[in-house]
Amino acid sequence: MTTQSRKSPKAESEQRREHRYLNAQGAEVKTRDEAFATPLQGAGAEAVAITTRLQLNNGATTFEMQVQINPNTYPFVVTGGQITSGICGAPWNITGGSIGNQLRLEARRAGQGSCANTITIVGQYQNPPSYRGTYGFDGSSSSFNHTTMYQI
Repeated sequence: MTTQSRKSPKAESEQRREHRYLNAQGAEVKTRDEAFATPLQGAGAEAVAITTRLQLNNGATTFEMQVQINPNTYPFVVTGGQITSGICGAPWNITGGSIGNQLRLEARRAGQGSCANTITIVGQYQNPPSYRGTYGFDGSSSSFNHTTMYQI
């Protein structure tokens, strides 16, 4: 004959209510809200950005770009970067945009010269992995054709 101890209904309900909460880093926290809080709180901008290199080609023109994106979003939100060469007034600071099925980059001239002040680059994804589209200056985005490719 075996004897089993039965848990009282009160003990079972108390046990169910007793939870241990862990955050995304594996540390124990006090509340469910803390466990599900955005793990990026208190993290620097470097923690939510990676840099990808792109090259825009338009016949004789080639822009080299280093684009910072948030890899935790889709389409990838552009958080910064620079157009480092191939354009009058280089470098240009990339101020926003997104990369997904469509490409959109906005940049402001940081270099010297009497060039335009802003550039907008738009494109549609195609295979092999690249974007075909247009770009323009000072509010226009359709002045020149381009193909923009990822660089390794």
